[in-house]
Amino acid sequence: MTYIKRHIDQKLLEWKTEQRRKPLLIRGARQVGKSTAIREFGKTFHYFAEINLEKQPDLKLLFTENIDVKKTCEKLTVAINVPIIPEETLLFIDEIQVSQEAIMSLRYFKEDYPELHVIAAGSLLEFALEELPSFAVGRVRSLYMYPFSFDEFLIAQGLDIIVDFKKKNINTPLPVKTHKDLVDQIRSFYLVGGMPAAVIEWVETHNYLEVARVHHDILSAYTDDFSKYKKRISPILLRQVLRSVALQIGQKFVCSQADRDVKSTVIKGALNLLTLAGLITPVVHTNANGLPLGAEENNNFVKYLFFDIGVMQTMLGIPSKEILLSSDTEFVNKGGLSEMFAGLEMQKYTDCFQKAEMHYWQNIGKDSQAEVDYVVAQNGKVLPIEVKANTQGSMQSLWIFLRGHNLHEAIRTSLENFGQIYYYDPKDGDAERHVDIIPLYAISNIMDNS
Repeated sequence: MTYIKRHIDQKLLEWKTEQRRKPLLIRGARQVGKSTAIREFGKTFHYFAEINLEKQPDLKLLFTENIDVKKTCEKLTVAINVPIIPEETLLFIDEIQVSQEAIMSLRYFKEDYPELHVIAAGSLLEFALEELPSFAVGRVRSLYMYPFSFDEFLIAQGLDIIVDFKKKNINTPLPVKTHKDLVDQIRSFYLVGGMPAAVIEWVETHNYLEVARVHHDILSAYTDDFSKYKKRISPILLRQVLRSVALQIGQKFVCSQADRDVKSTVIKGALNLLTLAGLITPVVHTNANGLPLGAEENNNFVKYLFFDIGVMQTMLGIPSKEILLSSDTEFVNKGGLSEMFAGLEMQKYTDCFQKAEMHYWQNIGKDSQAEVDYVVAQNGKVLPIEVKANTQGSMQSLWIFLRGHNLHEAIRTSLENFGQIYYYDPKDGDAERHVDIIPLYAISNIMDNS
């Protein structure tokens, strides 16, 4: 199948021409398309030298503690019969996690062979990095990769023009037919998700049952990995906790709902391992009185995002008709799915060279249930983002947040068309507050401007 363009393609091209380029480490969960994107990028070089340290274990012997990277490349050239020439060759070290020495050697490519383009990637790489006492700080650059975003899902179907059209829009509603078509695409994305194998299956068959089979294969591959995580936590418990995350989407995670008979410290250990594997992402409460948002985190209040919305639907056995035939309001409010979709989209559009940190806000006092789904930093300011389907009257939490933090700008994302709300707050001296209405299908518009 023809290669489907990814957001990181342009980032890789920019990295290629950097004057003070560092070796690049592509980080992300299994099967999100890391190797495929790197191989496509390799076509922009005269030579592409790929090694796989899991499939070619003998090559691990070339990566030693006192490595001479130039001599190592000479030996690799002979081993794989591909010239490794500075500025002409991309050296791709895949499954690098099986060799700590290979990971540590990346720093020497920066120090002793900076003119050579080097990229590494691997499965369960975060576990290997966690075990290293130190890791080449300042000498290796990380790039974080995720499943397909909604825009990439559209591009995979040849809808590049629609993507460009909606990205150029700011506040003007889209034509009714375009808006409806994009809402229909959102419904499909909720069932297909962004895992490359599932997207390709959808593009080729448009059959949700076949897509679900792909999802089951992906889940099987992930759960097979559980025994590799850590010996002290059982694979059975990891499966329970992962399912519990899916069932608690959009809510503060409660450990006892995963297993009442297991201590919360053990459950939190499982959550940490699933986070390292890229299967879940924490969304942490912040007081959000200023930047950085992480300065006022409260780790007693954490929600989690499941890594892919389509895989999650299949795991929970959600019938496709519940998504395809529900009303817009039922659809956007169904089980926290839209809150999760919005969070995953924001994660995919953060700076790919930084690990995404996700935050939300709630009034943790006993007298209020106010909660804002996401809080991000934009243009040096705190920006609250609420996922809604209803009208202005349902946004009391957002008004409480804006008033309490002396802020005047916010975003509501829903299945509504583009629009704006101006509100003169009678509880704050008629202070003007402005809310941009951004459709769920245009989350990339928000993050591209951050």
